[in-house]
Amino acid sequence: MSTPIISFQDYGFQYMAQAEPTLHHINLDIYPGEKVLIAGTSGSGKSTIGNCINGLIPFAYPGEKTGVLLVDGKEADKSSIFELSHTVGTVLQDTDGQFIGLTVGEDIAFAAENDCVVQDEMKQIVDKVAKLVDIDHHLDYAPHELSGGQKQRVSLAGVMVEEVKVLLFDEPLANLDPAAGRTTIELIDTVHERTKAAVIVIEHRLEDVLWRSMDRIVLMNEGRVIADMPTAKLLAGNYLLEHGIREPLYLTALRYAGVAIEEKMHPEHVDKLCLTDAHKEMVLNWYQKQKALIQQQEAGEELLKVEHLTFGYTPQKRNLQDVSFTIHKGEMVSIVGRNGAGKSTLAKLICGFEQPLSGAIYMAGRNLSGDTIKERAANIGYVMQNPNQMISKPMIWDEVELALLQEEMTGEERKKRVEETLKVCGLYPFRNWPVSALSFGQKKRVTIASILVQRPQVIILDEPTAGQDYHHYTEIMEFLKELNAQGYTILMITHDMHLMLEYTPRAIVFSEGKMLADTTAAHVLNDPCLVQAANLKETSLYSLSMACGIEEPQTFTECFISYEKKEER
Repeated sequence: MSTPIISFQDYGFQYMAQAEPTLHHINLDIYPGEKVLIAGTSGSGKSTIGNCINGLIPFAYPGEKTGVLLVDGKEADKSSIFELSHTVGTVLQDTDGQFIGLTVGEDIAFAAENDCVVQDEMKQIVDKVAKLVDIDHHLDYAPHELSGGQKQRVSLAGVMVEEVKVLLFDEPLANLDPAAGRTTIELIDTVHERTKAAVIVIEHRLEDVLWRSMDRIVLMNEGRVIADMPTAKLLAGNYLLEHGIREPLYLTALRYAGVAIEEKMHPEHVDKLCLTDAHKEMVLNWYQKQKALIQQQEAGEELLKVEHLTFGYTPQKRNLQDVSFTIHKGEMVSIVGRNGAGKSTLAKLICGFEQPLSGAIYMAGRNLSGDTIKERAANIGYVMQNPNQMISKPMIWDEVELALLQEEMTGEERKKRVEETLKVCGLYPFRNWPVSALSFGQKKRVTIASILVQRPQVIILDEPTAGQDYHHYTEIMEFLKELNAQGYTILMITHDMHLMLEYTPRAIVFSEGKMLADTTAAHVLNDPCLVQAANLKETSLYSLSMACGIEEPQTFTECFISYEKKEER
């Protein structure tokens, strides 16, 4: 066997600012040319592993280490971060934070410029890697003009300039729509085949990563490696469910039907599944039983109505064109579509941050065109994707109370309202804490509380679970489901197709500024034409139902979601 390119030998690490180690006794070898997925919940240590490999630990994040980490045969902490960058190329979750140049070409060339490569040779290198990742036709573009998937390509090209031996991807799918995420995984697979570099992907969206094969999966929990095995072996066991990672939907559906998952079934991808006739019969019987139990819900009274809405940031381009739909009281609805489809623009128009060129927005039958942003906020709350962009006060109580200071309320009335809201959001025990002491998920609750305290009728959330592992994802979504049960109407802009399926019976689909569909969430991902037009991705439940001879994949998906909700009770 060849020598490992990465070798952790009884390695441990404790950040300087923390009382306990983050990594404990890590023994892990990664070999040249391997494709390895490192998975785990938030706080499991998977990102710390990545930071050790690329040199951010200890050079950017100091602390105390034990054991040895070898990168290409050299002790990592005895190299420099510059030296390590010639071996390990890192593509960050936030690609915008990785850009240096004013154009794509300049950004890709940055590493070569640092190495003082002559200009003619530099241009050849840039052209070569740009073609490798299919971004060579955008070299004169500014990075901010690109889509999320294109930005990933630029970041990847930038680290490939050095012809590195290891490519490290830190949650590459976090900010991408489903189809762009699939394309990113295909790109990583293509680059791996062409370069033969070792590829390490840190990600908790397991099913999306497994769109292309992985040699093995390393599962982290509480700073330890708890599983390191081939993909099929790991999926056949219960490791994922036991440690808070969502397994692929098709495997969950098979388990619900009573099918035992085995390695010989090739469970690593739905298209590779080897199902016997007995397995298919079990799935079909389960489906027919669940189909008889599905109940339809009636819509409530009309609350928010969008009528023939058209808008453009520039005179030449229409970002939204003739959009019309109605939201009923008590609904929980997903707004989905490709990056740049107009989803966030729609939210800005509803909240009054932008004014439409034509059309109207009604709340309970009243036209909102004359309302100020403040007046609209009394009925419509907007929660941004990143809570740090919303929070302006250092203390939790002050942040939640802030919106009420402009209202004609007594101090006692404000206190009562803030206390009630903090209790609803599960934040009352932390009411006197500083915001800085909270986790990302808790900060998200603070931003929701700062909106809820105004008692809006509609809450719009932009990517409520972006970057969250299954545990924290479930925590946030169950909290939102509780709010919905209390009568709040919730609209969610999301790229997460499982979130859409699990929590929102209805979905509104956008593409290139046009509303393509307003239908059930199950129908969205079981209509191949709609999936392609909106840059979405067919659910693996669709593929499983087809493989089992079920000709109503939409109903099969609805049965799965209904059954899953019953299992969670």
